[in-house]
Amino acid sequence: METKTATTVFEVLTSEARLSVFRLLVKYAPGGLVAGEISRMLDIPKTNLSFHLKTIVHSGLAGMEREGRNTRYRANIPLMLETIAYLTAECCSGNSDRISTAPNFLPTCCENKNP
Repeated sequence: METKTATTVFEVLTSEARLSVFRLLVKYAPGGLVAGEISRMLDIPKTNLSFHLKTIVHSGLAGMEREGRNTRYRANIPLMLETIAYLTAECCSGNSDRISTAPNFLPTCCENKNP
């Protein structure tokens, strides 16, 4: 991961609302959620949510696809894992191999979280 990409990800997640949205998308990965569900679950007005979702998608942390009149948002799990790897690359005095197996639980975890 390039430092510029990491900086963009971190800037996006400095907002409490965007962090909450991203965490919710991770919780419901890989299926994702439509905007109305996110708005209802986090009690964020749709106009504010639209701004936050646009920022999250622009950063690459989530993708979107149209479903009729709705838009479904899905967390970009590979980018999240890449960010975690970036943060932990120097962990444990260079013994990051202890952490390298940690992301393996995520795909299994996410497979069981479909709404």
